[in-house]
Amino acid sequence: MEAIFFDKVNELKREKVNLERTLGVKITIVGKKVTIEGTALEEYEAHTILDAMRFGFSARIALSLKESDFVFKKINIKDFTRRKNLTEVKGRVIGTKGVTKHTIEEISGCKINLYKNEVGVIGQAESVEEALTALTNLIRGSKQSNVYQFLEKLNASQREEGLGFKERMSEKTSKKYNKKDKDNNV
Repeated sequence: MEAIFFDKVNELKREKVNLERTLGVKITIVGKKVTIEGTALEEYEAHTILDAMRFGFSARIALSLKESDFVFKKINIKDFTRRKNLTEVKGRVIGTKGVTKHTIEEISGCKINLYKNEVGVIGQAESVEEALTALTNLIRGSKQSNVYQFLEKLNASQREEGLGFKERMSEKTSKKYNKKDKDNNV
């Protein structure tokens, strides 16, 4: 019997029946304590999925860990920076309006979540390692653009397409100059 303590059990309560059916375990919720009963292998798998949910991932994303090539890894921000103000570091990971986090998720194909002073990543094993390397570089102070370039180089499918920043910027620039030309000719 495994036990996990949750801060928020609302989603777990909503998804309890689905999780029990999918994982083949019995889940008991008493306050913030969640116990899992089943075979050793089922308990281990359920513990990993519930740990991801405790970290803040949705049940749907956490259940992707049931697939053999998906993993959940987390790193502590304090292990990679000497800064005392971790709010700034978390802000760098998230970016303005979540752009940095979203871009890293898009390039790496992983899901990223922050919980207290930790960053959690769910995805395919190879992609998770790449995303964690990018995140640690970002936490250490690398520029966001350098982190994006690093991920694009590692991701063969994205390397050909790129992020589209150059294309979007050239479109904006050409529209801007076309408008100026029209204004000057009129």
